[in-house]
Amino acid sequence: MATDTLKSEKSTAGGGGAPGLRRLLLDNGALSALVVLVVAMSLLSGDFLTTQNLLNVGVQAAVTAILAFGVTFVIVTAGIDLSVGSVAALSATVLAWSATSEGVPVWLAVVLAVATGIACGFVSGALVSYGKLPPFIATLAMLSVGRGLSLVISQGSPIAFPSSVSRLGDTLGGWLPVPVLVMIVMGLITAVVLGRTYLGRSMYAIGGNEEAARLSGLRVKRQKVAVYALSGLFAAVAGIVLASRLSSAQPQAAQGYELDAIAAVVIGGASLSGGVGKASGTLIGALILAVLRNGLNLLSVSAFWQQVVIGVVIALAVLLDTVRRRAGSTPVAGGAAGTGGPGGGKAQAVKYTVAAVLVAAVIGGASFWNNGSSGGATKLGMSVSTLNNPFFVQLKAGAQAEAAAKGVQLTVTDAQNDASQQANQIQNFTSEGMSSVIVNPVDSDAAGPSVRAANKAEIPVIAADRGVNQAEVATLVASDNVAGGEQAARTLAEKVGGTGRIVILQGTAGTSASRERGAGFAQGLKAFPGIKVVAKQPADFDRTKGLDVMTNMLQANGDVNGVFAENDEMALGAIKALGSRAGASIPVVGFDGTPDGLKAVEAGTLYASVAQQPKELGKLAVRNAIEAAAGEKIDATVKVPVKVVTAENVADFS
Repeated sequence: MATDTLKSEKSTAGGGGAPGLRRLLLDNGALSALVVLVVAMSLLSGDFLTTQNLLNVGVQAAVTAILAFGVTFVIVTAGIDLSVGSVAALSATVLAWSATSEGVPVWLAVVLAVATGIACGFVSGALVSYGKLPPFIATLAMLSVGRGLSLVISQGSPIAFPSSVSRLGDTLGGWLPVPVLVMIVMGLITAVVLGRTYLGRSMYAIGGNEEAARLSGLRVKRQKVAVYALSGLFAAVAGIVLASRLSSAQPQAAQGYELDAIAAVVIGGASLSGGVGKASGTLIGALILAVLRNGLNLLSVSAFWQQVVIGVVIALAVLLDTVRRRAGSTPVAGGAAGTGGPGGGKAQAVKYTVAAVLVAAVIGGASFWNNGSSGGATKLGMSVSTLNNPFFVQLKAGAQAEAAAKGVQLTVTDAQNDASQQANQIQNFTSEGMSSVIVNPVDSDAAGPSVRAANKAEIPVIAADRGVNQAEVATLVASDNVAGGEQAARTLAEKVGGTGRIVILQGTAGTSASRERGAGFAQGLKAFPGIKVVAKQPADFDRTKGLDVMTNMLQANGDVNGVFAENDEMALGAIKALGSRAGASIPVVGFDGTPDGLKAVEAGTLYASVAQQPKELGKLAVRNAIEAAAGEKIDATVKVPVKVVTAENVADFS
């Protein structure tokens, strides 16, 4: 280590001009990657360098960065924390539940939320240190426990966030986002802890050689518990910031964020083997991910290809860092303060100053090259809740067909059932200056803040399939999920003769579609007191999960004589579980009227499906978006007919 540092100092002292720049880029692989990305996005999109969009990038990086700062502590000690996403959701849920449902003072609710995060981290650390569990297993268990408790406390539904805390998702002075300020503060705390405290030095010692650290007198077990507790604290802060942006605590929020956090830390130069990592590198890693997602949205890259591109860039960034290390460049160690001697801090400052000047030069040149965004043509943005479901794939197909017929440009993004990601996409559409925006909300409440931002920018918003709460939409194009649920209940009840035992397969907990269809079905069953619901379990609108959950339910309820699934995918899974009994002795009713669902109705294995005609819904959404962009008056609600499809009328839909 000393030899490498000495070589680096000599190289830095003697290298000027091009060699010095080359050394700067080699020693800062993540920073180089960020600069290249900024250059590329600036040249490819005239909308990237707008002030509003750059602020969007900061906001979109904030939650990942805060989570990643906490994970940095763990990775420096050669550990891993897979629970931070679930802990973030649990902490936010505790805050919202205690402040609203239980009437706890907001300041105390915030303390409880932070304490929840610390407690989760403490348990994970204790399992690792004293229980001798591998960090992967201990935090994987906490991931499941945290998510489960979040769902239990919230009963699977979003909880409105206290308005005083929701200000964390707003701006100061009407332009400076508070999440960015929180991110900066948490980054500074991380830098100080790593570079200026006994705990930080202990982290590097433990990660470098745990046995040597123990023999040196460090209380390794206690230090590890403290490190995981610190990660839990940062996760709690990230959860509060995320829920503030969405004005609600989502029990399913931050799913998969632990992977983004780990990726940001590794891209930033940390080693999974431990002993290496710093706050500035983690921040750069989070910014790389945010710039990628933001830029790909602006460039209208397919939602499916975005996943491929992000994966490739992550691999390349880490590969560059590996090549740098093998080439003998300066190791990224010693914390955020640049420990390499008395001049380490000054050298670090010079590096980032040069990088800032370089980025500023690129921004200036690109602004001159790309003077504003392309105008004239009608541009529509469409954020779909998920494209991992045939219903929404058809909705997208109908929207694209109508856009092509009308000669307008339509950009479709996939929110992947993540309300935060959808908020980012709507923000990107707003900063891009779309003529109109179509949103198919992951959750009606969570979509409100980002839609309100579009309202301020005077961009008309069309809600598709689900409404948006606490925001203005030009129109709602939808079928009635509640009415559809009532029709499904009536259809199933009449088929079983008004009496019997039935089970329900629910959709993704917390989504408005699942809540509304379930509420409509329950309302419809009130007219049939002879029918008893013996079990209901979520299967996340997924066919495979529908098969597994239905198989398990049949073990305890083998005498059921009816099944309602809140979408066709789960219904098809239930049919597989029922085998020869499906359609013959146990009728199954689904929802959506997807092509596979209609084929099952035609074959007689699926008794009925409530068809929503998603292609027609997509077409009407685009048609109304075009009219709204042109300033034409449109109806506040556009209803797409819902109809129960059985074997008698399936030919009309097929």
